[in-house]
This record gives sequence, structure tokens and C-alpha cells, in this order.
Amino acid sequence: MTTETLVFDDNALVSDLCGPHDANLLLIENALGVRLDAKGNTIALRGQDGARWQAKEALRALYGRLEGGEGLSSADVEGALRLSATAAEGKAEKPKGAGAAPVLTLPKRTIAPRSAAQADYMRKLSANELTFGVGPAGTGKTYLAVAHAASAFLRGEVERLILSRPAVEAGERIGFLPGDMKEKVDPYLRPLYDALYDTMHTDYVDRRIAAGDIEIAPLAFMRGRTLSRAAVILDEAQNATIGQMKMFLTRLGEGSRMTVTGDPSQTDLPDARQSGLQDALSLLTEIDGVAVTRFTGEDVVRHRLVGEIVRAYDGRERDRMAAAQAGRGS
Repeated sequence: MTTETLVFDDNALVSDLCGPHDANLLLIENALGVRLDAKGNTIALRGQDGARWQAKEALRALYGRLEGGEGLSSADVEGALRLSATAAEGKAEKPKGAGAAPVLTLPKRTIAPRSAAQADYMRKLSANELTFGVGPAGTGKTYLAVAHAASAFLRGEVERLILSRPAVEAGERIGFLPGDMKEKVDPYLRPLYDALYDTMHTDYVDRRIAAGDIEIAPLAFMRGRTLSRAAVILDEAQNATIGQMKMFLTRLGEGSRMTVTGDPSQTDLPDARQSGLQDALSLLTEIDGVAVTRFTGEDVVRHRLVGEIVRAYDGRERDRMAAAQAGRGS
């Protein structure tokens, strides 16, 4: 067990780094098995070499966020720990500051990656005309896609935002819902509204929707259009049929970028084999300008239990597949 000391420039920022009642330091201690003691502008670290190195990297990254005027939450601390663990394992570049990927500065949020997969996703969103974000719930694939599109819109890189989802019924009958067509489909699109309102001011979003600069609509409404100079997102794409996916992807126009997100294991289609997301992934990933980021349960950035739940379901599915293969082999 070795002890070393990190020295920072600003006592006030070190206080924010530690968190109320040293809550942030306790998160790091419990995750890595190290001891952290803060005094003034210094933090003493005691632990095994590898764990101590990860703690240093996480603390430096979090301090960098504070220097940039950002706040810290427990989720930010957990994200810094994930990135430092990935760097320690040699799976990605050593994180620096808020991370190796671009940081998105929006009116209501400054958004930095909280996992290596998120960093990869953010780089690919910037570099490619068509990006797929694939994986379980809670990994940030939709939120980051909306945030990236909103950032491009505010910088004037695109003229419109177009966000879409298939309105597939998951056990409920849409025809029985009250109201006109908009009122019937809006519940299916609510997560897209939520992401926009979380990154930009509500009154601004509402004005841009009224002006037609931001459009949130069911997938069926995309037919027959050419989407030029727009940031276009298809969410919950596992619920698009093969025909719908082809229709959507071929809407891509000049100066536009598309992002397609979904979880292939969660399709609500009657026949999962007809999922347009799986089909597109099998056909298109070798094309120049098309990129894919695959998230796993380890990338879940929601509540800790969400990650545990995803891993439990994934583990059972792996066991079933192994048992089925063993049965065929006997």
C-alpha cells in the first residue's frame, strides 16, 4: 500500500470535488478500495498501484470539469471511474479533462462522455453521415444523439432537427386512446421531447417547433420526403420493419446527418426477424460514412440498478443460447 498526494490550484474547487460530506470521495473509495483524505487544496491517496492510478485519473478529470464551470453529480463521478478503468485496461486513450471525445456545450447542459462507449459514439456522431447507436436502455444513446443534433442546429451546421420513432403498440391499442392523431402519437414521442427540453430552453424549443425548424413525428410521416440540411434521428429503430428502415434511410438528403438508435433485443414487432435495425446492421456497416457504436450493460449510466437488471437479463439470454447450442450438439 503506497500513499501519494494530488495538489490542485483552487481550494474552493477541491471542496466541490469532494462533494457534500465528502460524498464524491466515498464513491471513489468504495469503487476502487482506496483511501482518500482531503486537506486544503490536496488529496492524499492510499492504495494499490492500479487502484490509486485510476483514482488519480478520475479526480483529475472531475477537477477539469469544475475548472470548466461545470457541476458534479454522482453520475459524473461514476462516469469518470468508468473512463479511468477503461484507460487502465488499455482499451482506450488515456482520458484527459472531461474525456477523449468532444464536449457538447448547450444552453442548459454541458455534456461529456461517461463511458468509453459514449466517447466512441460522440466521436462517430461528429465524423459520419450515418451513425448507429445500438444497445440496452440507459446507455445514453438517444440522449447523446439528440444533444449532438441540438448542438449542430444551434451552431448553424443544419437548418432543421427531425426526430422520429415508430409508433408500435406494445400491448396497448393506440386506436382506443382519446384525442386527435397528434394526441394519440405524442406519448410514443415523449422521450424525444424530454431530451430536447433537457438540453435547450423550453420556450426556445416550443418556438422552433411552431416554426417548423424542429419536427418530432412518427416514422410513417417520413415517407415520400427528402430530408436535406437536417439532423435526423430515428429512435427505437428495432420497432421499424425492414421496409420502413429502407424508406427512412433513403430520405437522407444533401447536407444532412442521420442517427439511428435502438436495442435489437427489445423489439415489439410480432416477428423479431423482420426488425429493420438488425437488417440494416447486417447490410450497411461496411459502407464508408456509416459507423456503429455498440453499448453493453457495462455502459448503463442511469441508476445503478438499471445496469444490474440489464446484466441479469443478458446473462439469462446467454445461458439459454448456450443450452440451445449444447442441445443441438448432442
